[in-house]
Amino acid sequence: MPLVRIGLLTEGGYPYATGEARLWCDRLVRGLPQHEFELYALSRSAGQERTRVPLPDHVTRVRTAPLWAPADDGRTYSRRERRRFAGAFGELVHGTCAGEARPFAAGLYGLAELAREQGGLYAALRSESAVRAVESACRATGAHRAVQAAQVPDLLEFVDELERVLRPLSLDWYGESGLGGVDISHAAAGGVAALPGLLAKRFFGVPLLVTEYGVQLRAHYLGQGPDSRPAVRALLAAFHVRLAGEIYDRADLLTPGNAHARRWQERCGAARDKLRTVYPGMEADRFATVGETADCGDPHTLVWVGRIEPAKDLIALLHAFAEVRRAEPRARLRIFATAVAPQYLADCRSLAAQLFPDEAVDAVTAGENPVTFEEIGGPDTPSTAEAYGSGRVVVLSSVIEGFPITLAEAMFCARATVSTDVGAVQEVIGGTGLVVPPRNPRALADACLSLLRDPERAQRLGSAARARALELFTVEQNVAAFQEVYLRLLARGSARPDGEIPFAQPPEARVPGHWTTPTWAPVPEATA
Repeated sequence: MPLVRIGLLTEGGYPYATGEARLWCDRLVRGLPQHEFELYALSRSAGQERTRVPLPDHVTRVRTAPLWAPADDGRTYSRRERRRFAGAFGELVHGTCAGEARPFAAGLYGLAELAREQGGLYAALRSESAVRAVESACRATGAHRAVQAAQVPDLLEFVDELERVLRPLSLDWYGESGLGGVDISHAAAGGVAALPGLLAKRFFGVPLLVTEYGVQLRAHYLGQGPDSRPAVRALLAAFHVRLAGEIYDRADLLTPGNAHARRWQERCGAARDKLRTVYPGMEADRFATVGETADCGDPHTLVWVGRIEPAKDLIALLHAFAEVRRAEPRARLRIFATAVAPQYLADCRSLAAQLFPDEAVDAVTAGENPVTFEEIGGPDTPSTAEAYGSGRVVVLSSVIEGFPITLAEAMFCARATVSTDVGAVQEVIGGTGLVVPPRNPRALADACLSLLRDPERAQRLGSAARARALELFTVEQNVAAFQEVYLRLLARGSARPDGEIPFAQPPEARVPGHWTTPTWAPVPEATA
């Protein structure tokens, strides 16, 4: 098997952050020990960088750039360089405000080339001239109506955020000893994470692969708080739309994690012949003990597992369970938190106390409480698998989802599921569970009752769900898919400006040392 040198690009994830963003990268790297990985990580906080996962030996380099700290290198531009900056930045913000791809791309690469030749962009991007350029673009003919109303505070906030997003343009990652020398750049997300790969392709012709299990553009929209200024929201949204379009246009291959992500990419201009769905890989062995046993859990218990936050809509679940409880007085709801938003947890506890005023809801005591809020890792529930195994039916009540990880985990545990129709839920379930509209407690309650009252049906659905999960969502299928993708990209040939063909030289030719230089010399031809 040939040695492939892969530059893996992350933002706020591997090898630092916890959660699924880190886990799938770790599983991918460990699953392909025959290849060489270099990690290029954009970190979001100082605390994140303090904890790094152990890395295997075939990870030969880790380079980290903070997006959270000031990036002033003290570099100031000459008059000629300032004119060059103004031209490129003007094109970038004009393309942003007017929604035009060509000037946006020209401006982006113009700034990248300036940073590569002359140094960092920090001071220039925070200058008064940058603010005036944004203001001019907002007032220009053809600018979107939402950005035309931008005031000085809006412009300052947008420029500040834009400087942070564009920091990858100023990194020293792009030489032959860095991303310019890898065989493939693999961005573990779209958006800012893919920017270094975009530049490696621009400067050195390195093939770019972009994987999105949660579409970054969608995440940006959802991450905008209700208190943010409308003009700033519009400017940032316009920028990220154009950035996503450029990434999708330039990438050699896109691997969305599900059809929901794929549709987002297509709407942003991704060509269908560049798209290949690769489902995330999960460790099926973690759930084998529960999934392969004949025990279907407590026949009267509903289980919910996940992060307690507004997007999960536990409020609707609690109202639905109140109806379930009226119809089935023995029913229980066990809520297992993997993480919490404290205020939302307090709201859920308060609602539970109102709905069930005569019963406590703080702890499990001899099975008397109808609703319990619990943490995984305690003596009663030491593992996630045992949380799923504690009940007959697993419920997902979200109003927003990308790829529903907890749903796939429940399927590995052979549990019947009731889910709201959001994100990739329909695609993941594939007919092995019940799906109801979001924000509809009555429909959620009816579906839960139908499975609690029909244990044979619940068992059949659970068995079918486990079979589907083992076929589609294992680490093995994920690693095999990416191995094929890597080789497929290399088989297309090189796009490098120097015309270098991958594997034209053996891998050991990269090892430093005088012996890598040929010591022989051609024998001169005899002269007459």
